[in-house]
Amino acid sequence: MIRSAVTISLVNEARGGPFVYWDDFAGSCRKAAALGYHAVEIFAPSADALPMAMLQPIFFENELEVAAVGTGAGWVKHRLSLTSADESVRRGAIEFIQGMIDFGGRCQAPAIIGSMQGRHGEGVTPQQARDWLRAALDVLGEHARRHNVPLIYEPLNRYETNLVNTMAAGVELLQSLQTDNVRLLADLFHMNIEETDIAAGILAGGRFIGHVHFVDSNRRPVGNGHMQYGSIVSALHDIGYDGFVSAEAFPWPNSDAAAAQTMRAYQYWFGAEG
Repeated sequence: MIRSAVTISLVNEARGGPFVYWDDFAGSCRKAAALGYHAVEIFAPSADALPMAMLQPIFFENELEVAAVGTGAGWVKHRLSLTSADESVRRGAIEFIQGMIDFGGRCQAPAIIGSMQGRHGEGVTPQQARDWLRAALDVLGEHARRHNVPLIYEPLNRYETNLVNTMAAGVELLQSLQTDNVRLLADLFHMNIEETDIAAGILAGGRFIGHVHFVDSNRRPVGNGHMQYGSIVSALHDIGYDGFVSAEAFPWPNSDAAAAQTMRAYQYWFGAEG
């Protein structure tokens, strides 16, 4: 069964970014549960920002899971990157992500590496950047295994990274790793920019896809852009995907409307499964 999730951001430095709910974690969880979401995806400023003693009653009360945790605060707050020319920055990035893996692992949720992958340039060659990225993913994928969860790696569009932009390139990267505990995030917004055909991209990702960001072409909630979902949903079924489709979208026109619109879209495209 493909399940629904909605994003909650607690990172001030990311304000204006594509997250549906902001700031009020407990209140956002109550709203998500009332709309029928199965889970939340958490974008937290640090691994210790949300103590488990606070989280567990909220999840229990609202019958919610954690779909995933983002690591992007390491970039937007601290400018940490896995492919920085500075070894101390790369080391700090790995340590930050390890903390987020541990945080998510306590909720049986994977951590996502997106913006923290960095890019080549400014003295870093493409080959060196890819070597550093592979080495980091090997370490972090095995760290995630301690919690019996995968690590999620996200190909981004060309304006955000010049390392890996498509599902096919993501598969090639994962197949070059020593660890087999890394999966791909299929973000429909990035795919709309980089893939010649989004459904074909989903098929190319195949069994490597471990998470999906369910969003429209303009990063607004599903149904507020020009994306066509029929073939995308069919492709997800064809690869046997049974994870979360998570609303990483702008809170447009506001958080409550964005969450409600995404749930309507989820019920239309996937509701019969549940």
